[in-house]
Amino acid sequence: MSEKEIKENPKQESAESVEEEKEEQQGENAQDAHKADSLEELQQRLQECEDKYIRVHADFENTKKRLEREKIQAIEYALEKFAQDLLPALDSLDMALAAVSQENLKAEEAVQQLKEGIKLTIDQFVKAFGKHGIEIIEIEEGSEFNPHLHEALLQVEDAERKAGEIVQVIQKGYKYKERVLRPAKVSVAK
Repeated sequence: MSEKEIKENPKQESAESVEEEKEEQQGENAQDAHKADSLEELQQRLQECEDKYIRVHADFENTKKRLEREKIQAIEYALEKFAQDLLPALDSLDMALAAVSQENLKAEEAVQQLKEGIKLTIDQFVKAFGKHGIEIIEIEEGSEFNPHLHEALLQVEDAERKAGEIVQVIQKGYKYKERVLRPAKVSVAK
Protein backbone atom coordinates (compact mmCIF):
# COMPACT_ATOMS: atom_id res chain seq x y z
CA MET A 1 0.00 0.00 0.00
CA SER A 2 1.31 3.43 -0.83
CA GLU A 3 1.27 6.46 1.48
CA LYS A 4 -1.39 8.03 -0.57
CA GLU A 5 -3.59 5.00 -0.22
CA ILE A 6 -2.87 4.83 3.51
CA LYS A 7 -3.82 8.47 3.96
CA GLU A 8 -6.92 7.90 2.02
CA ASN A 9 -7.89 4.69 3.81
CA PRO A 10 -6.58 4.74 7.41
CA LYS A 11 -9.02 2.06 8.56
CA GLN A 12 -7.61 -0.43 6.11
CA GLU A 13 -4.07 0.26 7.36
CA SER A 14 -4.96 -0.36 10.93
CA ALA A 15 -6.85 -3.51 10.05
CA GLU A 16 -3.84 -4.84 8.16
CA SER A 17 -1.44 -3.99 10.96
CA VAL A 18 -3.75 -5.58 13.49
CA GLU A 19 -3.86 -8.67 11.34
CA GLU A 20 -0.05 -8.72 11.08
CA GLU A 21 0.25 -8.32 14.81
CA LYS A 22 -2.19 -11.16 15.36
CA GLU A 23 -0.17 -13.36 13.05
CA GLU A 24 3.05 -12.40 14.84
CA GLN A 25 1.45 -13.05 18.20
CA GLN A 26 0.11 -16.40 17.04
CA GLY A 27 3.63 -17.26 15.80
CA GLU A 28 5.13 -16.21 19.14
CA ASN A 29 2.46 -18.16 21.01
CA ALA A 30 3.23 -21.21 18.88
CA GLN A 31 6.92 -20.79 19.62
CA ASP A 32 6.22 -20.37 23.33
CA ALA A 33 4.02 -23.46 23.29
CA HIS A 34 6.73 -25.38 21.45
CA LYS A 35 9.34 -24.18 23.97
CA ALA A 36 7.08 -25.18 26.85
CA ASP A 37 6.55 -28.62 25.29
CA SER A 38 10.31 -29.00 24.78
CA LEU A 39 11.00 -27.93 28.33
CA GLU A 40 8.44 -30.38 29.69
CA GLU A 41 9.90 -33.14 27.55
CA LEU A 42 13.42 -32.36 28.76
CA GLN A 43 12.29 -32.29 32.38
CA GLN A 44 10.57 -35.64 31.93
CA ARG A 45 13.71 -37.15 30.35
CA LEU A 46 15.83 -35.72 33.16
CA GLN A 47 13.50 -37.32 35.74
CA GLU A 48 13.71 -40.68 33.91
CA CYS A 49 17.51 -40.47 33.84
CA GLU A 50 17.61 -39.62 37.54
CA ASP A 51 15.36 -42.60 38.33
CA LYS A 52 17.55 -44.92 36.24
CA TYR A 53 20.68 -43.58 37.96
CA ILE A 54 19.19 -44.16 41.41
CA ARG A 55 18.23 -47.76 40.53
CA VAL A 56 21.62 -48.53 38.97
CA HIS A 57 23.43 -46.99 41.94
CA ALA A 58 21.31 -49.03 44.38
CA ASP A 59 22.02 -52.22 42.38
CA PHE A 60 25.74 -51.41 42.42
CA GLU A 61 25.75 -50.84 46.18
CA ASN A 62 23.85 -54.11 46.78
CA THR A 63 26.27 -56.04 44.56
CA LYS A 64 29.24 -54.44 46.31
CA LYS A 65 27.88 -55.43 49.74
CA ARG A 66 27.12 -58.99 48.57
CA LEU A 67 30.61 -59.43 47.13
CA GLU A 68 32.16 -58.10 50.34
CA ARG A 69 30.11 -60.62 52.40
CA GLU A 70 31.14 -63.45 50.07
CA LYS A 71 34.80 -62.41 50.31
CA ILE A 72 34.68 -62.40 54.11
CA GLN A 73 33.03 -65.83 54.13
CA ALA A 74 35.57 -67.20 51.65
CA ILE A 75 38.41 -66.00 53.89
CA GLU A 76 36.77 -67.41 57.03
CA TYR A 77 36.17 -70.81 55.45
CA ALA A 78 39.25 -70.99 53.20
CA LEU A 79 40.77 -73.85 55.19
CA GLU A 80 37.57 -75.88 55.39
CA LYS A 81 38.39 -78.08 52.36
CA PHE A 82 42.00 -78.47 53.51
CA ALA A 83 40.85 -79.52 56.99
CA GLN A 84 38.41 -82.05 55.51
CA ASP A 85 41.25 -83.58 53.48
CA LEU A 86 43.39 -83.94 56.64
CA LEU A 87 40.72 -85.78 58.64
CA PRO A 88 41.52 -89.23 57.14
CA ALA A 89 45.14 -88.83 58.27
CA LEU A 90 43.94 -88.04 61.78
CA ASP A 91 41.66 -91.09 61.68
CA SER A 92 44.62 -93.27 60.68
CA LEU A 93 46.61 -92.03 63.66
CA ASP A 94 43.68 -92.83 65.96
CA MET A 95 43.38 -96.35 64.49
CA ALA A 96 47.15 -96.94 64.79
CA LEU A 97 47.08 -95.88 68.43
CA ALA A 98 44.05 -98.10 69.13
CA ALA A 99 45.71 -101.09 67.41
CA VAL A 100 48.92 -100.72 69.41
CA SER A 101 46.97 -100.33 72.67
CA GLN A 102 45.54 -103.85 72.48
CA GLU A 103 46.70 -105.94 75.48
CA ASN A 104 47.14 -109.28 73.71
CA LEU A 105 49.53 -107.79 71.11
CA LYS A 106 53.20 -108.74 71.20
CA ALA A 107 55.76 -105.93 71.11
CA GLU A 108 57.00 -106.90 67.63
CA GLU A 109 53.49 -106.97 66.19
CA ALA A 110 52.68 -103.63 67.87
CA VAL A 111 55.80 -102.02 66.39
CA GLN A 112 55.00 -103.41 62.94
CA GLN A 113 51.38 -102.18 63.08
CA LEU A 114 52.60 -98.81 64.32
CA LYS A 115 55.04 -98.53 61.40
CA GLU A 116 52.30 -99.43 58.90
CA GLY A 117 49.92 -96.92 60.48
CA ILE A 118 52.53 -94.16 60.42
CA LYS A 119 53.40 -94.90 56.78
CA LEU A 120 49.71 -94.84 55.82
CA THR A 121 49.25 -91.57 57.69
CA ILE A 122 52.24 -89.95 55.97
CA ASP A 123 50.87 -91.05 52.59
CA GLN A 124 47.49 -89.51 53.45
CA PHE A 125 49.13 -86.25 54.53
CA VAL A 126 51.18 -86.08 51.31
CA LYS A 127 48.04 -86.79 49.25
CA ALA A 128 46.01 -84.12 51.11
CA PHE A 129 48.84 -81.60 50.75
CA GLY A 130 49.15 -82.39 47.04
CA LYS A 131 45.45 -81.68 46.50
CA HIS A 132 46.03 -78.18 47.82
CA GLY A 133 49.26 -77.37 46.01
CA ILE A 134 51.70 -78.23 48.82
CA GLU A 135 54.60 -80.34 47.59
CA ILE A 136 57.78 -81.80 49.03
CA ILE A 137 60.91 -80.12 47.74
CA GLU A 138 62.49 -82.98 45.83
CA ILE A 139 66.23 -83.40 46.34
CA GLU A 140 68.11 -85.85 44.21
CA GLU A 141 71.25 -87.43 45.57
CA GLY A 142 74.29 -85.34 44.69
CA SER A 143 72.27 -82.28 43.63
CA GLU A 144 73.69 -78.79 44.05
CA PHE A 145 72.83 -76.69 47.09
CA ASN A 146 70.22 -74.02 46.24
CA PRO A 147 69.85 -71.33 48.93
CA HIS A 148 66.29 -70.60 47.75
CA LEU A 149 65.17 -74.19 48.45
CA HIS A 150 67.69 -75.52 50.98
CA GLU A 151 69.07 -74.54 54.34
CA ALA A 152 72.56 -75.87 55.11
CA LEU A 153 72.81 -77.05 58.71
CA LEU A 154 76.14 -78.85 58.43
CA GLN A 155 79.18 -78.95 56.21
CA VAL A 156 80.80 -82.37 56.09
CA GLU A 157 83.85 -83.90 54.50
CA ASP A 158 82.88 -86.27 51.69
CA ALA A 159 85.45 -87.60 49.26
CA GLU A 160 82.77 -88.80 46.84
CA ARG A 161 81.08 -85.38 46.43
CA LYS A 162 82.14 -82.01 45.12
CA ALA A 163 81.99 -78.93 47.34
CA GLY A 164 78.45 -77.55 47.44
CA GLU A 165 76.68 -80.84 46.73
CA ILE A 166 74.01 -82.07 49.15
CA VAL A 167 75.18 -85.08 51.16
CA GLN A 168 72.11 -85.75 53.31
CA VAL A 169 68.58 -84.42 53.82
CA ILE A 170 68.07 -83.82 57.54
CA GLN A 171 64.51 -82.50 57.28
CA LYS A 172 62.24 -82.35 54.23
CA GLY A 173 61.27 -78.99 52.80
CA TYR A 174 57.88 -78.02 51.43
CA LYS A 175 56.59 -75.46 48.97
CA TYR A 176 53.12 -74.11 48.32
CA LYS A 177 52.77 -73.69 44.57
CA GLU A 178 55.96 -71.72 43.87
CA ARG A 179 56.57 -70.34 47.38
CA VAL A 180 58.81 -72.11 49.85
CA LEU A 181 56.94 -72.90 53.08
CA ARG A 182 59.98 -74.42 54.71
CA PRO A 183 63.37 -74.97 53.08
CA ALA A 184 64.83 -78.49 53.16
CA LYS A 185 67.45 -78.77 55.91
CA VAL A 186 70.53 -80.47 54.49
CA SER A 187 74.18 -81.23 55.08
CA VAL A 188 76.53 -80.05 52.33
CA ALA A 189 79.94 -81.32 51.22
CA LYS A 190 82.91 -79.04 51.90
